[in-house]
Amino acid sequence: MPHLVMEYSNSVEERLNIPGLLEDLHQVALDSQLFDVPSVKSRAVRCYHWLVGESADSIDFIHITFSLLEGRSEEQKAWLSTQLMTLLAASAGQVESLTVDIRDMDKGTFQRRAQ
Repeated sequence: MPHLVMEYSNSVEERLNIPGLLEDLHQVALDSQLFDVPSVKSRAVRCYHWLVGESADSIDFIHITFSLLEGRSEEQKAWLSTQLMTLLAASAGQVESLTVDIRDMDKGTFQRRAQ
């Protein structure tokens, strides 16, 4: 049940192909063989308002949050984080702040409704 959420500053969209980048990041998850392919979900969220230190909104960013059900090893999560960052740096290296955060979702509290 992994969820890849790519948040990005609105000015990034002027310089990058956001749908293409999202597809490439999604493919990294699919190719990882860590997940059931039909369960991988990815989405992009454009941010219009953000603050970074005293630089306010003058710093562009892309932040990836990758949430997955607990059970993967630290090594698997570190490998996935590295793969995502490698692609992000190669595709969006001109963006000042690039970050990736892998998070475990608690199996006991995660709920899903599918039709």
